Amino acid sequence: MILTHPATIRPVDRNCVIGIDLGGTNVRAGAFYEDGSAAGQSFSNPSNAQQGTEAILVAVAKTAHEAAEAAQMKPTSIGIAIPGHVDDDTGIVLWSPNFGEEVNGVFTSWRNVVVREPLSKLIDLPIHMGNDANLAALGEYRFGSGKNSARCLVMLTLGTGVGGGVVMASSSVQGKATGSLVLLGGNKGGAELGHTVINYQGPECTSGEYGSLEGYMGRDAIIRRTQHRLGRGRESILNSLVSGDLSKLTPKHLSIAADQGDDVAIEVYQEIGTMLGVCIGNCINIFAPDVVAIGGQVAKAGDWLLGPARKAARNIGIPSLFGDATILVAEQIEDAGMLGGAALALHAMSGA
Repeated sequence: MILTHPATIRPVDRNCVIGIDLGGTNVRAGAFYEDGSAAGQSFSNPSNAQQGTEAILVAVAKTAHEAAEAAQMKPTSIGIAIPGHVDDDTGIVLWSPNFGEEVNGVFTSWRNVVVREPLSKLIDLPIHMGNDANLAALGEYRFGSGKNSARCLVMLTLGTGVGGGVVMASSSVQGKATGSLVLLGGNKGGAELGHTVINYQGPECTSGEYGSLEGYMGRDAIIRRTQHRLGRGRESILNSLVSGDLSKLTPKHLSIAADQGDDVAIEVYQEIGTMLGVCIGNCINIFAPDVVAIGGQVAKAGDWLLGPARKAARNIGIPSLFGDATILVAEQIEDAGMLGGAALALHAMSGA
């Protein structure tokens, strides 16, 4: 599949790239300019996440093709946000729990899967790849609250799991560096801030550790905490919001209930917000960020969540470091994956 583009559309010269968000359910792609503004319509297709590598890559290429066809000018490169341990240098996904196929009735997830080489046969543009949470941080740094000028931005993305990313300006490291720097770690799988242990005797996380932030802040953990209270007979408008079927609870219901003064919803936010603040306080002491951005759908709770988080972080962060940190809801939530992919493509082009 070769990406084509109508030659008749020729706006003023600007860089245009394709940002792709490869998720466990859908793959989304859109064209973006250097300032993060849309250069065309975005598209979404099933990602075929459990139908094998070939089917997944065909879905990615199809969606990229659609975005490129709708772009206002010819894209120059592609950036793909992928959950898991991603090595852009080799074009290999070392591990990703969401993608793979069933073999003899057992799901086998991606391990050491070559992605860029076969995808390049379907797409005639340079392809760059990165971990979705790292790229969400880069997108937030470039197109959101980082204003492409923050000295250090730490981002936590709260959804089904909890991801993390750290982006620093070159002035925030000692030694020769230019542009903005994304922390990847020695084997390029680091910055897993969601697996920071904040209570080693706490609940088990799906990745095996106990008491990590994800064990408290993952979507299912939040719902279980809420269901536990309701199951003890607490009065709450949450019951009516789901017509008594607690299996239908979502974090959005908690936000609605908290906005109406519901005690159960507010209590849950106070508890998980405090745990979030413990992690934020640790991140402040380690990275000394001037921006801490909280993204993901759970972050839409706003101050119900960030109020207790700020209080806990204040008690942990070194005062001179905490005083320099602004803790806020990320500006880019809905299109974070696509914008992160676009930021990576632009980052690779400019080297900054």
